Amino acid sequence: MGQRVDLWSEVIKSEEEDGDIPKIEAVFQRRKKPDKSSEAVNFGWLVKGARTSSVNGPKRDSWARSLSTRGRESIAVRAYVNNQPQKKAAGRKKPPIPKGKVVKAPDFQKEKEYFRDIDAFELLEESPSPNKSSTWTMGEQVVPEMPHLSTRLEKWLISKKLNHTCGPSSTLSKILENSAIHQESVCDNDAFDSLSLKTPDKSSAGNTSVFRLIPSCDENLAAEDVPVRKIKMESIDLEDELKRLSLTSDLIPTHQDFDQPILDLLSACGQMRPSNFIEAFSKFCEPESIVKIGEGTYGEAFRAGSSVCKIVPIDGDFRVNGEVQKRADELLEEVILSWTLNQLRECETTAQNLCPTYIKTQDIKLCQGPYAPILIKAWEEWDAKHGSENDHPDFPEKQCYVMFVLEHGGKDLESFVLLNFDEARSLLVQATAGLAVAEAAFEFEHRDLHWGNILLSRNNSDTLPFILEGKQVCIKTFGVQISIIDFTLSRINTGEKILFLDLTSDPYLFKGPKGDKQSETYRKMKAVTEDYWEGSFARTNVLWLIYLVDILLTKKSFERSSKHERELRSLKKRMEKYESAKEAVSDPFFSDMLMDQIS
Repeated sequence: MGQRVDLWSEVIKSEEEDGDIPKIEAVFQRRKKPDKSSEAVNFGWLVKGARTSSVNGPKRDSWARSLSTRGRESIAVRAYVNNQPQKKAAGRKKPPIPKGKVVKAPDFQKEKEYFRDIDAFELLEESPSPNKSSTWTMGEQVVPEMPHLSTRLEKWLISKKLNHTCGPSSTLSKILENSAIHQESVCDNDAFDSLSLKTPDKSSAGNTSVFRLIPSCDENLAAEDVPVRKIKMESIDLEDELKRLSLTSDLIPTHQDFDQPILDLLSACGQMRPSNFIEAFSKFCEPESIVKIGEGTYGEAFRAGSSVCKIVPIDGDFRVNGEVQKRADELLEEVILSWTLNQLRECETTAQNLCPTYIKTQDIKLCQGPYAPILIKAWEEWDAKHGSENDHPDFPEKQCYVMFVLEHGGKDLESFVLLNFDEARSLLVQATAGLAVAEAAFEFEHRDLHWGNILLSRNNSDTLPFILEGKQVCIKTFGVQISIIDFTLSRINTGEKILFLDLTSDPYLFKGPKGDKQSETYRKMKAVTEDYWEGSFARTNVLWLIYLVDILLTKKSFERSSKHERELRSLKKRMEKYESAKEAVSDPFFSDMLMDQIS
């Protein structure tokens, strides 16, 4: 036990004797003071669980260590791992700066100019700013005053009026991005000269072509701004419409409340949203001056300054004056038709057909909400004086209306007092010539020309100019001028769309009392058209001219002789043979009323 054992010698000796892998055994012995002279081979084998201490001397570097006998019966070994801190690999060095070259500081001038331009573009605040809290009161945004209108914005609003297919929900950014699209109007001079109107056969009744708004003119618009027939700009309040546009406004949810026919009406009326009555009337008069002047089955008529406003409720789910309310698509066609007939009033040297017979449409607005108190007051005053046959106008918040703003054409034939036979003849020749011109221009048929739809007024003019298919003529008026109104039942061919009302859906129209001139005329129309109301039947215009002759003979009192009555009866008899107003205007009864003969 006391002798020193040379383990390395024994291992070598064992390998030399039998060539086997040496068997390593643990040797248990007491710890002795290490001998500095012993061979030290640092193979780094460690014994699991062994305790090492440097108290008694330096750390041992021998291949095998003596183990304590305290509770040790087996050992485990593992490969040597070097846990000493390692030096980091050398990083990539930056290339040295060439001698004599100066490195410039970064230049952010372009970026500064970019953000300076951004800051210069003023936007409406989307949320209250602490620095500008004075512009916010009780959570309501104060919109700054709009700058002067640019030509591009004017063109956009004009294009909205010209083309109702443009959605009214365009954002302001898109308006500024895109200029107005050139719209070709069927009333453009070149197009009008070569326009070929053709009515489809019965087999093609389902005409699905899209029709376009035919606008009216305005003398104040520059020709370069509107390359087509000029539109009436007083019907679009540019400032008012633009103030409703905001980068922070959301029009889509509002539009989602309406069906497509209402949206089409908004476009045809040049509106972004429905107006209330005070907004609509304020453009023509002081609201306090509004007076009711008439009424009809489907609406009321009020005077607003020098204009007349006809209000027609639409799309309600309850009856008004005992009748189902008109639909938006029906009124849309009347809106288009009204703008179309306005073209016949334009004084242009190249016009092929012209007449002042049809009432001038100044504006058309889509309104929503209950009647304003001032309208209720005007209605009740009329009722107290005349005894209204209509229901009291109690309408809900969401009720919609179409308001036609028309030129004041005077009194209707029913209430107008004709003084003599010449005024009666003037009425007939103006009505006949007006129907003839509209027939030639648009295959127009009024289909409801009773004495409530002809207005008369007195003026100082002795003649009126007419143009029929390029031939000019002046008609003697004897100081009386007529205006034809109410195109609800009318039929017209705009060149792109035939607009008409299918009267088969209103069978009660043809069930009026026998012997009544108006009811009999409806039944005669039904016989002529054979219920094909889309077709062109100019004979219906002649039927209403015959009705007017009957009214003059039986319902109107004026100074006349028996000779005059015979002339009226002879005219009625000859009209039974005419197939159109164009034929009727050449009748001998009108020969001395025309300063130039129409042939």
